[in-house]
Amino acid sequence: MFFNSTSWMDGAVGVSECGIPTAKKFDYVVPINSSGQWGTYWVHSHASGQYVDGLRAPVYDEEFTIVLGDWYHQEHTVLLKEFINVANPGDSGLIYFAQRGTYLGPKAGTNPTGPTSAVGFNENATLPFEPGKTYRLRIVNTAGFSAFFFWIDGHDMRIIEVDGTDVEESPIDLLSVTVAQRYSVLVTARNDTSSNWAIHANMDTDMFDTVPDTLNPNVTSSITYASSASTTDLGFVDAYHDVNDTGLVPVIVVAQPAATKTISLEFEFDTMDDGTNHALFNGVTYNSPLTPAILSELTLGPNATVESAYGPQSFVLNHMDVVDIVVKNADTGKHPFHIHGHKVQIVGRSIDYTSDDSTLNPPIEEGQVNPIRRDTIQVPAGQSATLRFVVDNPGAWFFHCHIEWHLQVGLAVQFIAAPEQAQQHFSQVPQELFDNCKAQGLPTSGNAAGFASTTDLRGLKLGPYLQNLGWHQRGIGAMAGCVLTAVFGMLTVVWYALGGAISEEEIEHEVREKIARKEKRGKLWGLLPKKN
Repeated sequence: MFFNSTSWMDGAVGVSECGIPTAKKFDYVVPINSSGQWGTYWVHSHASGQYVDGLRAPVYDEEFTIVLGDWYHQEHTVLLKEFINVANPGDSGLIYFAQRGTYLGPKAGTNPTGPTSAVGFNENATLPFEPGKTYRLRIVNTAGFSAFFFWIDGHDMRIIEVDGTDVEESPIDLLSVTVAQRYSVLVTARNDTSSNWAIHANMDTDMFDTVPDTLNPNVTSSITYASSASTTDLGFVDAYHDVNDTGLVPVIVVAQPAATKTISLEFEFDTMDDGTNHALFNGVTYNSPLTPAILSELTLGPNATVESAYGPQSFVLNHMDVVDIVVKNADTGKHPFHIHGHKVQIVGRSIDYTSDDSTLNPPIEEGQVNPIRRDTIQVPAGQSATLRFVVDNPGAWFFHCHIEWHLQVGLAVQFIAAPEQAQQHFSQVPQELFDNCKAQGLPTSGNAAGFASTTDLRGLKLGPYLQNLGWHQRGIGAMAGCVLTAVFGMLTVVWYALGGAISEEEIEHEVREKIARKEKRGKLWGLLPKKN
């Protein structure tokens, strides 16, 4: 959602607010009628990994909403410590349905137990279809990590919406949905009610380092025509494939403008100088500022245009700039990137961004009539995507990987959009915003650390940094120690070879001394001497 002139309603801790402290509140106001937006969205916490623990929900109209997600048995505080190891997939896939503001119950004849027994999950979830009707299914991936492949046996799907952008109908047999993406599809019910049909939501296991034996990555629920009928499950598809979203055509035409600024962001993961694993854009990991960036933008006066005032990984953008974000994936897995406050046009993709072959790494095609617009984009391993947007929404906006574990270890930047226009036109910042910051001891003005300066960032967390693999002081000391140890070892070998070995009498003498010392210790700690 855009949150025009109300960037503080966006909910990103450190960028648009300080977060809501215990026993406090904050009213999020979304002026839907005046926003000019429609489509499928979802609300979720943007503090720590809270949405992985369940603080999430779709925002929907009266059609069926299909919620995909991953389920963990531990909370995010425990899981974060296991980041990037064999345990990184969720413990289970998750699918459930909603209609008219209510989660649909379990399948008839089943009796699940537990606190969520009133909701149908996975094999107990079912969509009630009536013959001949056409349904709009809004599919939302709310997972913390997992992407899904989604399809319905015995039914055709037509994509009509992508991340809030209406598109011309596009038939599809298999839908790939990465984290935070949304799709609307039309599905026409069969006229035959003799069978119910399986709905499949299979995890994209290519994103996992390993697939644990305990994980069933394939979740199956059903469309129900008659409760007494059996369910037809056709099993697996021949092959998985990702949606070619650049082939989708928005209903409302927006021509591609010419870019005036380019920000290149190459990302990777590495072990840092403190031994932890972090994500990096251009060799730098992101840390949340103490002062929310939106408050820095509004209180720094003329210094609000100085990037260093916002801390590392901050980009100040001029009003009505046309920006290309070139996201380059140097990692071995797929990653979903989400932008706040805007939609981007996907104006280019590269299969291998390091290649000189124009078929693998083609130049940007300028003058595109109506490229796809969305807010969440998947970038596969070794590939790149060029994302273009107009800086027409002043405020402070997050750009980050939506795999929660990757965001928590720094795969993010923040865009400071049109500071001068924000200072001129923003007003009525809610008092609750300031109160919540003060309750946590956080500043509400000045730079990222709370000072009226563009350079004084005392107290702001910086780093960790990439390991220095060159000849630094500690490395030289370690090398010197290794060399000395090797020299002593070689001298010992030479001494032994030249007759420096000890005699058998000397060996016997040393053994007797060790036995005597051992007996003496036994008498001391045993209090009484042992009797033979």
